Amino acid sequence: MFLFQLLENIWNLFFVMTKESNENIQSYDISLFKRGDLLEVPRTLFTHFGIYLGDNKVAHLIPDILPALTNDSNAIKEMVTNVRLILGVISKVASVRVDTVEDFAYGSEILINHMDQVCSRPPLSGEEVARRAEKLVGTTGYSLLWNNCEHFVMYCRYGTAISFQTFQFCKNVRKIVCSKKGVLFTAVLGLASILSLGMAPYTTIPAALVPFTLWMAS
Repeated sequence: MFLFQLLENIWNLFFVMTKESNENIQSYDISLFKRGDLLEVPRTLFTHFGIYLGDNKVAHLIPDILPALTNDSNAIKEMVTNVRLILGVISKVASVRVDTVEDFAYGSEILINHMDQVCSRPPLSGEEVARRAEKLVGTTGYSLLWNNCEHFVMYCRYGTAISFQTFQFCKNVRKIVCSKKGVLFTAVLGLASILSLGMAPYTTIPAALVPFTLWMAS
C-alpha cells in the first residue's frame, strides 16, 4: 500500500488529474434514465459504458488495482483515481462496481442506449439487464481488447460479450500491419536481424516466414 500511495502522490503532484474541478462537474437529469439502460460516456481516446440500476446508481467495469492490494471496502468504494485505473490496466485487474451517475460520467455527456442502433440483437428487458449487471458486481480480470467495459454492458443488455471498439481497433491495426509498407518494414527488420545475429535458424526462419505471411494476408 505504501508504494501505491507513493505513486498516487507523484501522479497528483505532476499531473493533477485525479479529480475534476467543480466547474466541470455536470448535473444529470436521472429522470431520463430507466433501470437497465445502457449509458455511454464519450472520452478523448475511448468510450466508457455502464448499466443504469436505478436510484442514481450505475454498474460499470473499470480497471482498478486496489482490490488486489487491500480488503478495505471503504477505500475500494472511493472513486477510482487515474493511478488506480492505469495500474489496473497494466496488471489486468478490474472490478464491476456501482457508482453514482456523476462519478460514472466524470463530467462528460451521457448517451442513452446508443448501442441499440448498431447491435443486431434486440435488448433484453430492463430488469433482466440490471439483474445481470448486479450479479457481476465484484473483482474480475481485465483485458483492454478482450474483457473491457463494453464487453460487460453488451453481455448484460444483449446477451453477447462483444466490443465494437475492439473490432475497430483490430481492423485498423490489420490495415497498418498488413499494408504493403508494413510488410516491407517487417522484411527490412527481418533482414537487419539476420545481418546482426547471423544466419541461425531461430533468426532466419521467423525473418522469412513473418513477412511472407503478412504479404499473403495483405
